[in-house]
Amino acid sequence: MSFPLDIAAVFLPLAGAAFAGFGGRRFGDLASNVATCAGVLLSAVFSVLLLASAVHAGPSERVLFAWIQSGGFSANWGIRIDTLSAVMLAVVTSVSSMVHLYSIAYMEREAGKSRFMAYLSLFTFFMLALVTAPNLLQMFFGWEGVGLMSYLLIGFWYKKDSANDASMKAFLVNRVGDFGFLLGIFGFFALFGSVDFDVLFEKAQEMSAVSFSFLGQSFPALTVLCLLLFVGAVGKSAQLGLHTWLPDAMEGPTPVSALIHAATMVTAGVFMLARMSYVFEYAPGALAVVAVVGALTCIFAASIGLTQFDIKRVIAYSTMSQLGYMIFAAGVSAYSASIFHLMTHAFFKALLFLCAGVVIHALSGEQDMRKMGALRHVTPKTYVLMWIGSLALAGIGIYGVGFSGYYSKDLILEAALGRGTGVGVFAYSLGVAAAFMTAFYSGRLLFLTFHGEPREQHLAAEHAHEASWAMLGPLVPLALGALFAGGLASGLFSGEGTETFWNGAIFVLPEHNSMAAAEHVSSVYSALPVVCAVVGFVLSWVFYVAFPEMPAIAATAFGAIYRFVYQKFYFDELYNAAFVRPTRLLGGWLWKKGDDELIDGFGPDGLARLSVRLAKRVSSLETGYLYHYAFAMVLGLAGAVSWFWFKG
Repeated sequence: MSFPLDIAAVFLPLAGAAFAGFGGRRFGDLASNVATCAGVLLSAVFSVLLLASAVHAGPSERVLFAWIQSGGFSANWGIRIDTLSAVMLAVVTSVSSMVHLYSIAYMEREAGKSRFMAYLSLFTFFMLALVTAPNLLQMFFGWEGVGLMSYLLIGFWYKKDSANDASMKAFLVNRVGDFGFLLGIFGFFALFGSVDFDVLFEKAQEMSAVSFSFLGQSFPALTVLCLLLFVGAVGKSAQLGLHTWLPDAMEGPTPVSALIHAATMVTAGVFMLARMSYVFEYAPGALAVVAVVGALTCIFAASIGLTQFDIKRVIAYSTMSQLGYMIFAAGVSAYSASIFHLMTHAFFKALLFLCAGVVIHALSGEQDMRKMGALRHVTPKTYVLMWIGSLALAGIGIYGVGFSGYYSKDLILEAALGRGTGVGVFAYSLGVAAAFMTAFYSGRLLFLTFHGEPREQHLAAEHAHEASWAMLGPLVPLALGALFAGGLASGLFSGEGTETFWNGAIFVLPEHNSMAAAEHVSSVYSALPVVCAVVGFVLSWVFYVAFPEMPAIAATAFGAIYRFVYQKFYFDELYNAAFVRPTRLLGGWLWKKGDDELIDGFGPDGLARLSVRLAKRVSSLETGYLYHYAFAMVLGLAGAVSWFWFKG
C-alpha cells in the first residue's frame, strides 16, 4: 500500500494542533512549537508532491467515511485532489509553515504561546479541509472552521477590548455572508438532489434551463443559487458591503494578519468561485455581478489605502483591493488568472505583513507611520525585503520580466479586456486605476517608514533594532516567492499549457475563454498598468521624499473628499446607525420591558412579590397578644355554632 500523501497533508496540522492544545501545559512551549511547525512543514512537502502527481494523474477522490445519511440526503467525508486543490494545498501549507516559524520568535514573550500555535495549526487544517472537500457540505465545514479560528486568533489578546470587539465584528459580519452560502447549499440540494461536486458539475448545463417563480416573477434557478454562494464569498473575501471586518482584524498579532490575508480565510471565497466554475459558467448573470463587485472593491479599497497611517491597515486594504482583482477575474471567466494571482499574492502579502511585524517589533509596538522614519539604516534587511514585497504588490516589470505580481495582475487585466464585454472593460478600467493607487500607497508606506528623519524622539534610530534571524529567516523563502514564483509559474497558468496543467479542475465555456483572448490584447493596453504603477511610485517619492509638505497641501486641497475617504466612506458609521444602534435599542427595550417587566414581572419575580405581600398580611395576624388569640377563638366558636344552628 502506497503512503497516503493526501491524508498526511491534510491531517498533520490537525495532529500538531491537538498536541499543542491538549499537551502544551504538560510538555511546554518548545514541544508545542516543534509539533506544530513539523506538522505544517511536512504537510507542505507532501502538498508539493501531490501537486506534481495531480497535474499528471488527473483528479482523484478518496472517501474516508460516510458522514451524514438522512433520508434522501447523503454526504461523505473525503479528500478530493486535483490541480486546483493541490495548488491551494501547496500555497496554504508553504505560507503557513513560514508564519509558524516566524511566530516562535515574534510571540516569544507572550503568554499562551502553546494555545496560539495550536490555533494557527487548527486554522491551517480547516483551510485544508475546505480546499480538499468533495462536496459543498464539507466545504461549509471548513468555511465555518476558518471563521471560528479567525475569531479566536483576532481576539487572542482577550484582555484588550479592541481585540475582542474586532474578533466579534469579524465573526458576526461573516455570519451574514455564511447565511447566504448556507441557503445556496440548500438550494443546490433541492435542485440537483445532491451536494457532491461531481453531480453538480455533470448536471449544471441541464439545470441552466430551470427557473422558478417568486412574487409573480420568473428567475433562473442556477443564477440565484450562484449569487447565494457569492454572498458567502463576499463575506469571507471581504468584498464591498461585507468588508468592514477585515481592517479591524489587524488587532490580532501580526502572524495572524499574515495568515488570514495571505493564504487562508480571505482566499476561501476566491477558491470557491474557481471550484464552482462548472456551475458559474452556466449563470452569466451571476458572473456579471461577481465581476462588478470585484472591480468596485478593487478601486474602493485602494483609495482608502492612500489615506491610512497604520502600517498594518494600509497592507490590509491592499489585501482587500487585490482580492477584488481575483474576484473580478473569476467574474470574467479567467479562473486560472484568479488562482495565479492568489498564489503570487500569498507570497508577497505574507512577506509584507511579516516585515511590518518586524518594524512594529523594532519600535516596541508602534504602528503609526507618521511617527516613524529613517529606519532603513537600522533595519536594512527588513528594508530590502519590504521593497521586494512592495514592488511585487505593485506589479512592477518590463518586457515580460518582473516581480511576481507583474505576471498575475497584468494577466487578469488583459483577460478582463479580452472578454470583450462592457463588464470586462469596466473591470479593466477600475483595475488600471487601482494599479496606480497600489503603487502610490506602497511607495508611501516605504518612504514614510524607512526614509526621512525620525518623527518621534522615542522612535529614533538609536532606540530601534533589526530583528534576529529567527524572525528574518522565514521571510527569505517568501521573498524568493515574491521574486520568482510569478515568472516560473506563468507558463502553467497562462498560454498553451494551461489546459494540460488544470487537467479538468476548472471549466470555461468556449465563448467565455477570456484567457485565450488575453493573448491578443494590444500591447498598449498590456503596458498601461505597469506605466501607471511606475508613475504611482515616482509620485509617492515626490510627495514623501522630495517635497514632504505636499501631502498636507493635497489633503487640504481635496478637503471633504479626503476626509470622506480617510473615514473609509463612513461604512462603519452607516452600519452602526442602520443596524448596530437599532439592534441595541431594540435589545435594551426587550430586556427592560419584555423580560424584566412582562416575563419576570408576571412570572417568577411577580409570584415572589405576591408571596411576600401575602406573607406580610398573614403575619400581621400573629401579634403575640393573648387577648387577640382569645377573641379569635370566641369568633371561631360563635361562627361554628351559628353554622350548625343554621344547618340544623
